[in-house]
Amino acid sequence: MQSTDFVLLEEDHSVLTELLDRLRGEANAKLSFLLDRNGQQLARSGELDGVDPTSLASLAAGNVAATDGLAKLIGEAEFSILFHEGESDHLHITLVNPKAILVVRFDEHSSLGLVRLRVKQAISGLEERMQVVMTRSTDGGVGGSDVSPFAEITDDDIDALFN
Repeated sequence: MQSTDFVLLEEDHSVLTELLDRLRGEANAKLSFLLDRNGQQLARSGELDGVDPTSLASLAAGNVAATDGLAKLIGEAEFSILFHEGESDHLHITLVNPKAILVVRFDEHSSLGLVRLRVKQAISGLEERMQVVMTRSTDGGVGGSDVSPFAEITDDDIDALFN
């Protein structure tokens, strides 16, 4: 199994957050949330409204993993879009690429059609930035196999953090 580890730089996070802000606004959504396949939050836009982000990310990643099993069971490579309809809030979950998942939370102020359209438009920008991140990581840049993202952290930095 290929590792999904990579390192987001501050610039990457800013670009991803801007893309999620635009998506959330254009889709009239409450929240847009990007996570990796391990369930780690990468970036988000909007309010969680009392939802624990760690639980949301973990459960969404687990949902995608379970759905991958269902897809393979019936002979499909994957199901790239998942939709959960609630009484008042809904979740649209999309695979951005093999390593990232996009979750959009919306309510009656939007529609599934609008969310699907805006997600489709936003995916290319998200894929592009994630490709930059993954290429940097596999080329031995920050987060690559030869360079630890913690290499520049000193004992003094750690002491300052905990004091």
